Amino acid sequence: MSLGILGKKVGQTQVYLEDGTAANVTVIEAGPCVVIQKKVKDKDKYSAIQVGFDERKPKNVGKPLLKKFEKINSKPLNFIKEFRLNGDDEVSKFEIGQSIKIDMFKKGDAVDVTGTSKGKGFAGVIKRHNFSGAKASHGSIGQHSDPSRVFKGLKMPGRLGNEKVTTVNLEVVEVQPEKNLILIKGSVPGKRSSYVIIKPSKHNK
Repeated sequence: MSLGILGKKVGQTQVYLEDGTAANVTVIEAGPCVVIQKKVKDKDKYSAIQVGFDERKPKNVGKPLLKKFEKINSKPLNFIKEFRLNGDDEVSKFEIGQSIKIDMFKKGDAVDVTGTSKGKGFAGVIKRHNFSGAKASHGSIGQHSDPSRVFKGLKMPGRLGNEKVTTVNLEVVEVQPEKNLILIKGSVPGKRSSYVIIKPSKHNK
C-alpha cells in the first residue's frame, strides 16, 4: 500500500552509466497525475486516493464521468487508477486537484512497473508454454480409461499475451522532472504508448 504514479511508455533506448557501461532503458512519460477523489474508511471501508492521467477530449467522455471532472475543475483524463494508502492520515495529506509529479522518484530507486503485455493472438504450446518438439503421437490430450478425463490446468494452445503483468525491482537510471520523463533500466510490459503504473518496489532488499 503505497503511492505511485501513472505513465505512458514512450519507447526504449540506450544510455551510458557512470562506470562507462551501456544499459538498455525504457523511457516513460509519467505524470503529472491529478488527484480526483479521496476515499476514507468511515465512508468507503478503505483508505485510498484516485488519480487520473493523460487528457482526453470531452466528447469522448460519458456524462457522469464528465460531471465528476467538472466538479473538481479538471479536464477529462483518460487513465484512472486508485492507490491504497496506509490509513486516513495518509489520505489527508492530499487535496482534490493536487498534482503528483515524477520527482517523487530519484535516481537509484527500485520500482515495480505494471502494464498490459502485448497481445499475440492464438498461439500453439511451443510458443505459449515454451514446449519443445517431440515424437509425434496420436494427438490425444485425455487419459486412459481411468480417470477418462482431461485434468484441469492442462497446458494447451490458446490466447497469448494481453494480460496484466508486473515487472519487479527495476532500477531508476534517470529522472527528468522538466520533461516528466523517467528512465528505467530494462524492459517493462506493454507496447509503445500503452499505460503503465509505477510504484516503489516491494521486492527491493
